[in-house]
Amino acid sequence: MAEKLSVSPDMSRSAMMALFGPKLEFNKGLAPFTSFKTGGSARYFISAQTVDDVAQAVRAAKKLNMPHFFLGGGSNLLVSDQGYDGLIVRIDVRGLELIGEVEIECGAGEELAALVDFAAENSLSGIEFASGIWGNVGGAVYGNAGAYGGDIGSVVAEVTLVDSQGEVKTVGSEYCRFGYRDSYLKTSGEAIVKAYFKLKKGDASQIRQRIDEILALRRDKHPIEGRSAGCFFKNIPDPGQPHRKVPAGRLLEEVGAKRMAVGGARVFDKHANIIVNTGSATSNDIRKLADMLKKKVYEKFGVKLEEEVIQLGKF
Repeated sequence: MAEKLSVSPDMSRSAMMALFGPKLEFNKGLAPFTSFKTGGSARYFISAQTVDDVAQAVRAAKKLNMPHFFLGGGSNLLVSDQGYDGLIVRIDVRGLELIGEVEIECGAGEELAALVDFAAENSLSGIEFASGIWGNVGGAVYGNAGAYGGDIGSVVAEVTLVDSQGEVKTVGSEYCRFGYRDSYLKTSGEAIVKAYFKLKKGDASQIRQRIDEILALRRDKHPIEGRSAGCFFKNIPDPGQPHRKVPAGRLLEEVGAKRMAVGGARVFDKHANIIVNTGSATSNDIRKLADMLKKKVYEKFGVKLEEEVIQLGKF
């Protein structure tokens, strides 16, 4: 993604739009598309509502040797204040459909909350753990989102992708190589456009009860309407701990994280692993605060925290 654009300086907007299609936008502000509400503009931007839209954008970017980034719900993303000197392809492929008795086909642009509700409406269990997680389905698959002992990778059956050549393919879950808050898709350069989930039949009232319980737990620990990306750092693997992880928030709490702030960015008072934009933060404020938190934890515990949040652009 650090490659230089090979777009000719005299290439007109009309010529660019002839190549990318009429949905191409120029110098599009990215802050509204992220939960932090910070960051600069993208040189080029396309909102892709269909699989073909995504494939066309990838083929055009490849032709121009143009760096590109696939944007989902923006709930786990920190965009540089300088913006992004390339093409942003916002994946907005929608649709939820029941296949057979226990499988769901879902557009990658659907909100994760919509998938959880759709499953509950059809008395399907197995994805309740995702209740209250911000963002869309594509981003959740990309980062193997999870909570309360569950993760997306455990219920994915297949994924439809657009590869780096602009070709469409459907692969099984094993292709994704899911790990803790990770997948092969983070390095393959492919766009997730649809996902297929295999769940199990359950009791509708019990499913709803579990969803309500998880949402209540989240309300106690997470900012409801705050400008945040949820947990900023990954938990630390430890087989001897519940869910085989040491919560990063526990270490951050012990180094006094909740008293820390930089500019308009501060640590959330109910959860030491959450950074919030109080309204005036820049992406640089958030990055500086995160670096301070990492340093404090390393100095006290010798643990190097790893970001869950994806960073885009130059910092």
